[in-house]
Amino acid sequence: MPLARTEATFVSPIVESRRWLQGLTFSDDAPLLNLSQAAPADPPPDGLRQAMAEAVLHQTSAHLYGPVLGNDDLRAALAAQMSRHYDATVRADETAITSGCNQAFAATIASLSGEGDEVILPTPWYFNHKMWLDMQGVTTLPLPVGAGMLPEVARAEAMITERTRAIALVTPNNPCGVEYPADLLDGFFDLARRHGLTLIVDETYRDFDSRSGAPHRLFQTEGWQDTLVHLYSFSKAYRLTGHRVGAIATGRARLMEMEKFLDTVTICPAQVGQIGATWGIENLDQWLAGERAEILDRRAAIEEGFAPLAEKGWTLLGVGAYFAYVAHPFDQSADVIAQKLLKEAGVLLLPGTMFSPEDAPEGQRQFRVAFANVDRAGISEMLRRLADFTG
Repeated sequence: MPLARTEATFVSPIVESRRWLQGLTFSDDAPLLNLSQAAPADPPPDGLRQAMAEAVLHQTSAHLYGPVLGNDDLRAALAAQMSRHYDATVRADETAITSGCNQAFAATIASLSGEGDEVILPTPWYFNHKMWLDMQGVTTLPLPVGAGMLPEVARAEAMITERTRAIALVTPNNPCGVEYPADLLDGFFDLARRHGLTLIVDETYRDFDSRSGAPHRLFQTEGWQDTLVHLYSFSKAYRLTGHRVGAIATGRARLMEMEKFLDTVTICPAQVGQIGATWGIENLDQWLAGERAEILDRRAAIEEGFAPLAEKGWTLLGVGAYFAYVAHPFDQSADVIAQKLLKEAGVLLLPGTMFSPEDAPEGQRQFRVAFANVDRAGISEMLRRLADFTG
């Protein structure tokens, strides 16, 4: 008997790591440092919450179905914001709002692939992308990254078959944190267009990119709508994780196909979250700039404080946005070391085995460090505990 769709994939690393915490207690002297999940722990700023509260109390439409592809005012605001950010022209009808960025990826895959088709994923990969492909009967072609934790165009091209439908990239990257250079994205775009593939670019963490100005030129490319599907999340920018508001930018014909999926799954994005995202775009530029500065300072804290770990044999493989990606010096696999770190040092990290194919030896040497909810003092304490850990 064939496996059920959900049986075809693994347990979410976030769910699994929460199970590790069951029954454990931590002392006041060494409280838990949870660096497992990349999601803001604080609520949205007061003004945004007030706008949402006012809508709940006084706006009838906040409680009703809305357009499948999202509210017109949010789509227009997003298109204008993207046009400014990328120094390009993005139309409102080239955008759609989804119930989180994971759903944006799911709708994209539903619109372009069928059973037995293939999608190229750089590895280490974002685990939910792999899980969704598994559950859809789509074959993942793992693309091991090269120098600087960056994928290589030539290596990807050698993997393409007649069943390949897309290449999915994440920048700034989850789990590695690295920012993909504009020239690299141009190379992948040209590759996808030459082979009639779709290039999926997930920029969930774009608001925390260390570069100023447009991070790439994809939206400036003539006919981008025929090759590119761009994904985004309002969760990180405005702390709207619980409201599930994501976005897609692509051609209108593809959005019509995605609309079938979205109408079947959720009918429409939640109204209150969309109201919050619209208010955020219109009012929170300066506040978001402060959030970005804080994240960049935490990134700097890791880079500046890593030397004692390096002396113990650790390697900083990548860092940026919400993440650092590191290699450990111990003989045991990262999935074993992860639980020892939790019990003996009070540090919860996700092992690289959760971001790599089962037979990939590099995953056994690596960890993701999600530092968005740990300030400079917490980062310093994390680095100290890791340096003191002997395996």
